[in-house]
Amino acid sequence: MSTDLETGEEIETRELVHFVTQKTRFALVNNILQHPEQLPSMYELEELNPSVSEATVYKHVQKLIDSGVVEEVVLADDRRRQGYPWKFYGLTEEGQAFLEEHNLLAAEVTLQRIYETISDKPEKMVKYENAPRPGT
Repeated sequence: MSTDLETGEEIETRELVHFVTQKTRFALVNNILQHPEQLPSMYELEELNPSVSEATVYKHVQKLIDSGVVEEVVLADDRRRQGYPWKFYGLTEEGQAFLEEHNLLAAEVTLQRIYETISDKPEKMVKYENAPRPGT
């Protein structure tokens, strides 16, 4: 085994840590972690990031999906309800393991408590929070 391979893996890991901890992407990862089901809809992610455009939220969610940290989870056709979201975003098993390995989940419980204290959520967001989710 060459040390180049080990160094390459170390650089790749360091780049992924930097990628995930970029301000907007890290905020989105935290939004996923703090969500009651850890599966927010795109609308919920947009509402939790009012200083970022909807297009930017979407772009960064797609980048997190492409990196393998986040996955899109789709509600089965027979469980979909009109007026409710059916696509949600959560951490992949690999993403969860990566975040744990690099101590990026330390504030998970605190984030969930902060989320619970948000009292001025728009009615649509409260409705979407209570939408059926895959696996529930």
